Amino acid sequence: MSRRSVRISDLLRDELSKMIATQLKDPRINGMLSITQVDVSPDLRSARAFVSVFGDPIQRKMALEGLNSSSGFLRRQLGSSLHFRRIPEIKFILDDSMEQGDHLLKIIDNLKVENFSNPDFER
Repeated sequence: MSRRSVRISDLLRDELSKMIATQLKDPRINGMLSITQVDVSPDLRSARAFVSVFGDPIQRKMALEGLNSSSGFLRRQLGSSLHFRRIPEIKFILDDSMEQGDHLLKIIDNLKVENFSNPDFER
């Protein structure tokens, strides 16, 4: 990824985060969510925004549907604030890496507890 693409991705992530927090009124987007990463295509025509949503699977699905339905609005708002020649089409994708990391940490913690309670375990 070029330096320019990285800068544009970071700028889009920051702007989308601000807009979602302040300008979206969709009731489906009511949970805690954060844009974890934005990947921009080399021709800047499309972007994939990875979203982490805190909540149950139904809330995640609803938030993702709300974000994808408001992508046109967000794209217009980005056009007025960023002044790029071409504003990419945004597709929101659920990022479950935080949940996976949390699950792995719980497994590791359980292993630690089991090993320390085992009398045959050598330290």
